Amino acid sequence: MSLKGKTLFITGASRGIGKAIAVRAAQDGANIVIAAKTAEPHPRLEGTIFTAAEEVEAAGGKALPCVVDIRHEVLVQEAIDKAVDAFGGIDIVVNNASAINLTDTASVSMKRYDLMHGVNTRGTFLTTKLCLPHLLKADNPHIMTLSPPLNMEERWFAPHVAYTMAKFGMSMCVLGWAGEFKSKGIAANALWPRTTIATAAIKNLLGGDMMMKKSRTPAIMADAAHWILTQPSREVTGNFFIDDEVMAKAGKTDLSEYAVDPTQELMPDFFV
Repeated sequence: MSLKGKTLFITGASRGIGKAIAVRAAQDGANIVIAAKTAEPHPRLEGTIFTAAEEVEAAGGKALPCVVDIRHEVLVQEAIDKAVDAFGGIDIVVNNASAINLTDTASVSMKRYDLMHGVNTRGTFLTTKLCLPHLLKADNPHIMTLSPPLNMEERWFAPHVAYTMAKFGMSMCVLGWAGEFKSKGIAANALWPRTTIATAAIKNLLGGDMMMKKSRTPAIMADAAHWILTQPSREVTGNFFIDDEVMAKAGKTDLSEYAVDPTQELMPDFFV
């Protein structure tokens, strides 16, 4: 039940859930490739690939910060090559990077539509495709994607069809890869939160500080991801995991420590 010595390629790991997963794995002594766009401080977004790398190394892991826009094949391949040179291979891919825009059909610009589909669905597919040769050589290879269960209900599409399509595209990758790679021993699973998670997206797009208080911290997703990624890849694949259900499997049912404000009622996330 340890990720010691494993190399994780995590997209969007400069902040939020991606960084939390990175730091939790680093506590085991893992190698973390921080593949994200933010190299310079952003006025509304906390952290860069370099500050994330400092946290990873402070937690006990090794970090390789790489400036990567996962829409661009050359940049992804360069980061993978650097990871293999530095750590000898890639054991785990975490498809965390995502773009969000919760507007209706008339309001969403095609630039934003293309961004969501380019980052979410295409970026997830591209990153995994290019990491695949290295996963095939790993002892316990995992692909984990931060995407929701495929709940094909009108209520999840009608308010923001473009965003839902982009997120469900990531989930369709999981479903396909679980079958495609099963005989090769590569696990493909999805992980999604039961409640909103206190990230920049929640603060900036969905209601500010009050919504943050009704959320759980990224630590619950990090702990759930750790449990998934330490399971035998041939035995645990093709699942659309929800964070609290994973924690129950791990033997933890009291989740109060993850609440930003335990006095507040938690806000359910989309798609669950």
